[in-house]
Amino acid sequence: MPSPSRSEAVGGGDSDGEDGGDSGPTAPGLAVHAVAPLGDLDPGGSRQRGRRTAVALTEDSVVVGTADGDLRAFERTGTTAGDGGGDDTLGPERWRLDGNEPVVALAPFDGGVLAGTRGERGAIRHVDAVGDERWRLNAADDVGAPVKATRFWYPFVAAIETHGDRAYVAARRYERRRGAEDGDDDDASARRFESVVYALDPDGSVAWRYAVRASPIAVAADRDRVAVAYNRCPEPTAHDDGLVVLDPDSGEVRLRWDPRRAPDADATRPVGDVALTPEGYAVASHADYRGYLLDRDAAVRASLDLGTPVERGVGDGSGSDADATDRVYAYPNHVHAGADGVAFVVGNTFPEEGRETAARHPAEHTAVGVDPAGEERWRADAGGFAHHVAGTDDTLAVPTAQHFRERDPSIHGVRLFDLRSGGGTVVDTEGVATAVALDGDGVAAVEEPVAYHDDDADERGAYRLHRWQR
Repeated sequence: MPSPSRSEAVGGGDSDGEDGGDSGPTAPGLAVHAVAPLGDLDPGGSRQRGRRTAVALTEDSVVVGTADGDLRAFERTGTTAGDGGGDDTLGPERWRLDGNEPVVALAPFDGGVLAGTRGERGAIRHVDAVGDERWRLNAADDVGAPVKATRFWYPFVAAIETHGDRAYVAARRYERRRGAEDGDDDDASARRFESVVYALDPDGSVAWRYAVRASPIAVAADRDRVAVAYNRCPEPTAHDDGLVVLDPDSGEVRLRWDPRRAPDADATRPVGDVALTPEGYAVASHADYRGYLLDRDAAVRASLDLGTPVERGVGDGSGSDADATDRVYAYPNHVHAGADGVAFVVGNTFPEEGRETAARHPAEHTAVGVDPAGEERWRADAGGFAHHVAGTDDTLAVPTAQHFRERDPSIHGVRLFDLRSGGGTVVDTEGVATAVALDGDGVAAVEEPVAYHDDDADERGAYRLHRWQR
């Protein structure tokens, strides 16, 4: 069973709190821990398997979408007697709704939840507070049916964002085209994404669609902007913008921006994530491995070096390769913006040449906090790879899985960072933490089992839901 939470001042920068920094960063603490088993699940391996579970917090429930496609809601505040190890059993289960495609996106909406799947249909389901499905939309009707019956080729609901009485959902489908002129299956020109962004009303009606041949990865919205981040644009003549801002009422394009137009950008991927700030936009760039703050006209207000390429040693200190190096980089994969600041999260190291390297980028698996003007406040260890992040106005939550080159189960769990100071709380899980939800009162996370290919140990962890009180 996972250990109780432990609060740590993991921020690497100076505290700028009201105490003048004398007492160090303040960690956002957690209290009562409860768990609920979710059944059997094939363990993940040394490499990340992609999203197959999602979790959300509503006013009275913790809702989890499982790899089997079921939606399950547990009483948010209720617990039964503990098992003697300091952990309570989460419950009772309030309702369960069957499904048959893995739930990969989940968000509270109109008194219930909006759930998105990865599968033949790429379904978007609205489920009310008692577990009844109110309506359903299949993204495959817009992006097309899968060419192959494999996970990577299935229609995929990549992101759900809600604001007020409107939900914005991005879905995509991938394929490789073969023909007389593009018969090389590894050629980027053979790749195609079909995608759509929906604006959905509470009754399930589609207010508008924005469809392009590119890969959306994130959506952020407020009352007058819908920002969509695209991480792959393999057909430049069809779509070649990493960031598109849409009008929330009409779906018309109001703004386009792409970091690949910067002088030193040479990567093919544009944007990894986007968040809204009062002044404009916070963008995680895959093109030049930087974090950007843009104003509302997409002019650059600040640019932060995150995972830009560096030379790192790979030799063992002896022999002919003692001074050998690889030039490596790391993608900033996530960004969260709240009233107290902006935080970026950097992912795995990759070499510029080849696919494998013993080198590690100095910013790998690092969370970086900046103030509203773009000045760096703190850097902190994020632990490991994160499939996604969640946040509030003052806190960032990062679920961490194993490093796919260095398997270290001690990093499995969830890390919370104070946006202003970088102070943190770490909660451990035996398996990998793959999904997280956060609000002012609590944290929920999904743990999945893992089995490392180069380890003699048995499978670690289990498929279960965690809840902590704040």
